Amino acid sequence: MIQEMIVVEGKDDTAAIRRAVQADTIETGGSAIGEDVLRRIELAHKRRGVIVFTDPDAPGERIRKIVAQRVPDCKHAFLTRAEARGKDGIGVEHASDEAIRRALAQARSGEAAPEASGEADIAWSDLMDAGLIVHASAARRRQRMGELLGIGYANGKQFYKRCVMFRISREEFLNALTQLEREGL
Repeated sequence: MIQEMIVVEGKDDTAAIRRAVQADTIETGGSAIGEDVLRRIELAHKRRGVIVFTDPDAPGERIRKIVAQRVPDCKHAFLTRAEARGKDGIGVEHASDEAIRRALAQARSGEAAPEASGEADIAWSDLMDAGLIVHASAARRRQRMGELLGIGYANGKQFYKRCVMFRISREEFLNALTQLEREGL
């Protein structure tokens, strides 16, 4: 059984999580996340820990940001868009059990942002040099780097913030970049 409570968007996500692993969930009821849900997430975090596991789309990212602002040191699990794609759209509920287990196993903590203490390993210029921003294939490259690093897809600014928030080391970054280059992206 997974110790932490898993924050998901709705009942279909809860069903998918329970199909893949033994875990308890908190459903946000979509992107209009209310104060009462945020209080439950705070309580769950204090007592058991929290993993935010939302859809890899704009509403899912909105929920992730709201929860992370309220509970900065919660964990985050990510699915790729391909893993979450179903006949009816994109969502956790469409992911395979294996993809859900992998995402939860790779959940990363967004503890106290190291940029505030000068500990960031990755600089904005590293993203430029790696072709992750201001590059013809930047979006595609960020998507694959996000998969390799386990931090999901994001635009350039958000990708940088995730590298800092999840304390991606220079070594992790360079290893993922090497793999990206090997794949010809």
